[in-house]
Amino acid sequence: MTRYASELPAIRVHKLHKHFGDLHALQGVDLEVQQGEFFALLGPNGAGKTTLISILAGLARADAGDAQVLGHDVVKDYRAARQLLGVVPQELVYDPFFTVREGLRIQSGYFGLRRNDDWIDEVMANLDLLDKADRNMRTLSGGMKRRVLVAQALVHKPPVIILDEPTAGVDVELRQSLWAFIRRLNEQGHTIVLTTHYLEEAQTLCNRIAMLKQGRVVALDSTANLLNSVSERYLRLKLEPDRLPPDLQSCAVSHADGFQVLALKQFADLEPMLAQLRSAGICIKEMELTQPDLEDVFVQIMGRAG
Repeated sequence: MTRYASELPAIRVHKLHKHFGDLHALQGVDLEVQQGEFFALLGPNGAGKTTLISILAGLARADAGDAQVLGHDVVKDYRAARQLLGVVPQELVYDPFFTVREGLRIQSGYFGLRRNDDWIDEVMANLDLLDKADRNMRTLSGGMKRRVLVAQALVHKPPVIILDEPTAGVDVELRQSLWAFIRRLNEQGHTIVLTTHYLEEAQTLCNRIAMLKQGRVVALDSTANLLNSVSERYLRLKLEPDRLPPDLQSCAVSHADGFQVLALKQFADLEPMLAQLRSAGICIKEMELTQPDLEDVFVQIMGRAG
């Protein structure tokens, strides 16, 4: 893969604004994604994620501000910016009149690439599409069409790849094989930007995360720091008898399905809790210590931003 000056961010947006009538979809978004990052762009529906992607891809024009891909302005230097970017859209958009291979050849032609079949075959092999190469697009399942969209985004070997809800509606096997391939691309130096409603995917895959709400960036940090920002941990206990000693009742969060759930501010609190249960003659039948996950962080940040 071609290397670019290391000081250039893969994506840079500055004071980006976009209106759709009375809707202020982007409200001064500032964001930088560094080269080689696996970056997540998260937010509820209507937060402005797809609008931001559309501006980067040249499908929409910002009302104010600027956006760059590896230093190339997406408006003033649009040819270079498009060449450096591959976008996998959320919608299943395809031409029903061509086979998979024909569609990928046509996509290559949009970028001025001829005799690109060796790379097309490699991409199809990595996405388990070789046996579908001569099938018409309209005959494919939704999951296979999703794979073809990924292949289309990669035919021109872009260093920056944006995946907008790439695993929406696909089965577990496809999701795992797709992420294995995307991980390899990232390890080879490609910058990956992901939007997803599957927060466990973002937590597992991404090094850094931005969260949008109502057109504004409301959180931007490493995944580890965001997870550490939620201090609460929970201790789930199935007890015999099913009751808590008085000193622990203030820690109780819920009691459901036979489990007492206690809030744990720090790990050092665990042993005194267990000691109190032993002193009260209460037996622990099952125990589980749960850590905060990205969903907890997301809910908390969106609540504060509201």
